[in-house]
Amino acid sequence: MARSFGILLLIIGAGACASVPAETPPPSAPVVQAVMPAADSARPLPPPVDLPPDFTDAIQRGTRTTRGEPGARYWTQWADYRLSARIEPETKLLVGNAAIAYRNNSPDTLRNLHLELTQNFHAPGVVRMEAAEVTGGVRLKRVVVNGTELRTGNQGPRYQVFGTRLVILPPQPVAPGTTTNLEIEYEFTIPQRGAGERMGWNDDNLFYIGYWYPQMTVYDDVVGWFPDPFVGTTEFYAGFGNYDVRVDAPAGWLVAGTGELVNAQEVLAPAIYERYQRARNSDQVVNILTAADFANGATRSTNGRVIWHFTADSVRDVAFSMTRESLWDGARTAVGDRNGDGQTDHTVVQAIYRPTARLWTQSVRYSQHIMRFLSTYLGEPYPWPHMTAVEGGGIIGGGMEYPMMTLIGDYTQAGDTALYAVTAHEEAHMWFPMMVSSDERRRSWMDEGTTTFNENQAKRDFFGGRNFDIDDQRAYLQIAGSGMEGEMMRWSQYHYSTFAYGIASYAKPATMLVALRAVLGEDMFNRGLRTYLDRWKYKHPTPWDMWNTFENVSGRDLDWFWSSWYQTTWELDQAVRTVTQSGDSVTITVVDLGRVPMPVRLAITTQDGRTVRHDIPVDVWLRGQRQATATVDAGGVVTRVVIDPENVFPDVNPQNNIWQR
Repeated sequence: MARSFGILLLIIGAGACASVPAETPPPSAPVVQAVMPAADSARPLPPPVDLPPDFTDAIQRGTRTTRGEPGARYWTQWADYRLSARIEPETKLLVGNAAIAYRNNSPDTLRNLHLELTQNFHAPGVVRMEAAEVTGGVRLKRVVVNGTELRTGNQGPRYQVFGTRLVILPPQPVAPGTTTNLEIEYEFTIPQRGAGERMGWNDDNLFYIGYWYPQMTVYDDVVGWFPDPFVGTTEFYAGFGNYDVRVDAPAGWLVAGTGELVNAQEVLAPAIYERYQRARNSDQVVNILTAADFANGATRSTNGRVIWHFTADSVRDVAFSMTRESLWDGARTAVGDRNGDGQTDHTVVQAIYRPTARLWTQSVRYSQHIMRFLSTYLGEPYPWPHMTAVEGGGIIGGGMEYPMMTLIGDYTQAGDTALYAVTAHEEAHMWFPMMVSSDERRRSWMDEGTTTFNENQAKRDFFGGRNFDIDDQRAYLQIAGSGMEGEMMRWSQYHYSTFAYGIASYAKPATMLVALRAVLGEDMFNRGLRTYLDRWKYKHPTPWDMWNTFENVSGRDLDWFWSSWYQTTWELDQAVRTVTQSGDSVTITVVDLGRVPMPVRLAITTQDGRTVRHDIPVDVWLRGQRQATATVDAGGVVTRVVIDPENVFPDVNPQNNIWQR
């Protein structure tokens, strides 16, 4: 989800180093300048990386490894869904049926089954961490397991609803390697800005339907049944499956959804279908549905209703939009070689938006670049048949991701740069968490922070080299050392404020990936990130799997990095203490005033304009020292010394990072 927590980006000068005035000594004398008092000789050392018992148990069982690879006995559950939904625009009613074939791939016998009823966020009396419209939530009409209809109660096979969780006690336990079949009939009133302003309706011409069906809760090898309810702030944790979806909509409404539209020729008017097919093979934007088509109708219908049929393979959720009087643009974009046959594969990118959202005429062009760039940058071609952005002004201000679909505000007031940025963010989510399906409710930084980092790389490429990473670093530095920050490893929905949640979920983890890239070098970092994606696509990694992967790929012990930045709210503050020069030899003393240990990257500039680089390794600080000295052959009179001139490490006091003659 795009950041909508209201960070005020103060211009605090994190990207600049202020010079310290000094008298210029005689040329024959050594250059000596003190910029602060002597530091305390004692410094804290990073705590050990905290491995929880359930993760170490998984290692013992062979489902996880200390190398960051899934273990030989790793497994994930699987579900095949057959879903149908009928939408009544006038009453805002969704009537649904879900048939689920749930395969137990675990070695455990499951004596109960858990499903998500996210729309119960809108039921009266449920626990919520933010205000929400009360619609009554989900009304269950029929629950059947393996042919046996269940009732609520306290005895025998039954089901019970606890907030946003449906718990089923089946007639027989689900043994390892077996499949159980569920059928659930239900209905709910569609909220206007529902499930935390991530779905709903606007005016009389737009519905965006997410979190709309009973969905199997994740059962994994670390936690078991994931127990946390949806309370509004944090997002979702979902398993994978195949979907067959039918949406029954009134004639004249255009439906787009996760998956392939398998009956396009049956539901689209002939002229619209011809343009739809043309867009799928065109590198140039095709206006599939124009304002001139509104009066003629975009759909075929014989009885006033149209059934739209979608199928999707290996996705963790499905959503759909239902619009009328919206424009529809499309084109294809290259995503690389998906199957190793040496041929370039493509995906279709689409934009559905109302004419008032004037900036959206560029949306397909933005998506073409985003999907092409990220497929290359991450080393994993986008795997699905389309990527569709739906304008949802009046429902959402930022954006929200779903497999193959995004819901994004109109951004008319924010501008085209902001529209590109939010589109890049939501579509970057197709890799994290739509492929690498981490737990967003407890560890939102794993998908949001990684996605923010990837968004920034796409923006840099699209806009021609500007450093977008620095904006997130500045956002993090607003809170660093203030006492208001929460650790990134704190469970996400338990942060003390939305500001702390936003920094820990988006800005700080993105900044940490920039810092890690500087520690490892760009090539090694990219190998680590791509390996992590390749190892954990269509699986459920934990933070320790991610960390172990980077250590395994780089061959380096990085526990000091993970524990300092992720497990604590320590801050970084390195400073130049003294600079002395004798001949061409310059001796630089650096002190570590903060608590986070990091390498020291020095840039030494001489009078004739040359720059010499020198690094002080992190090991100095890990030995407990507060002060380190480096002697460098500068080859001339030194006029300037700067710590971290590229600003890749988030130092809370950049003013003391520079010495200048």
